[in-house]
Amino acid sequence: MSGVGAGGVGSAGVGGGVNLPGLRSHNAALVLDLLRTAGADGISRLELAERIGLTPQAVSKITARLRAEGLAAEAGRRASTGGKPRTVLRLVPEAGHAVGVHLDRDALRAVLVDLTGAVVAERAAPLGLGAGRAAVVEGVTSEVTALLGERPGGALLGVGVGLPGPLDHARGVLHRVTGFPEFDGFPLREALERGLGAPVVVDKDTNAAALGLAVGGAGTVGGVGESFAYLHFGAGLGGGLVLGGLVHRGARTGAGEFGHQVIQLDGPVCECGNRGCVEALCLAAVARGDFEEAARVLGTGAANLVALLDIDVVLLGGRTVAARPECFVRGAAAVLEERGRRVGEEAVPVRVAPGGGREVAEGAAQLTLGSVFGRAVL
Repeated sequence: MSGVGAGGVGSAGVGGGVNLPGLRSHNAALVLDLLRTAGADGISRLELAERIGLTPQAVSKITARLRAEGLAAEAGRRASTGGKPRTVLRLVPEAGHAVGVHLDRDALRAVLVDLTGAVVAERAAPLGLGAGRAAVVEGVTSEVTALLGERPGGALLGVGVGLPGPLDHARGVLHRVTGFPEFDGFPLREALERGLGAPVVVDKDTNAAALGLAVGGAGTVGGVGESFAYLHFGAGLGGGLVLGGLVHRGARTGAGEFGHQVIQLDGPVCECGNRGCVEALCLAAVARGDFEEAARVLGTGAANLVALLDIDVVLLGGRTVAARPECFVRGAAAVLEERGRRVGEEAVPVRVAPGGGREVAEGAAQLTLGSVFGRAVL
């Protein structure tokens, strides 16, 4: 009998199951995750039992319950090496949906995704943190409600919200969001749950994006153990870290404040109160139209991460990057290549993150989907 640790299942793989009645929901999540990764071709009950480490009888009970709940369905039969053909099962994507919200400093984007994470509807609004507490809660509630009106059936699993930090991910409480001090101590998760009547998860925008990219295999090998940094340059600058296949938040969920590392002691004052932060320098360069300098500064900050954490790849996102992707990739890559030559190592690659600008919103939806498939997101 194989088991799993208390931390759950990693975001890029499947752990072992346990034949105990108290863990039925966990075992069902493992089965659902294997159905998800199998795609439309499906997977047999015997294969599920072998992959998870459960008895065929236990898997049959789980799959029967999932079929009764509409989460799984037959996907045909597969030739067997001996005996009768095996029935294969598939996930029913439309059986459940999650909402992902990207609440930026000056805009909102929300997506509705099915169980596979595929976007089935999307909305955008000129709503940002500058509108204030009450307006933000009302605006997010309104946009999510409108989005749910486009849901083609299936249960609502919950709503994930990604926004600038710092914040307390575990409690859903905001801290002193740079530039918006009035949100310090605001229990955003609680306020949104009252307005929506549904479970809500709150996380930093960059962590949400990093989670979504990890689930999609964004690193160099696309498997467990990959480590990468996602750097988001929009109205501000932040970073999300995936180490060993899991999002790294730190003991107080405050890791990844990439934009506020100081690289110039006598540099311009940043809204966080420090001087010479990467964010302040990048924003100043963009304001004067020097995007090559902004890319160089971004690359300098990325090189610090590479030196500290030995990550595999740097992924760039956000609307400022999206406006000039080649410039930012080229500039940041040049800094990392120079570092590689100095230390005698192969340069860590720099790429634009996949997602087409929806990586934060889609990743926020994964904050909710993770528990359905037994993936650790905390």
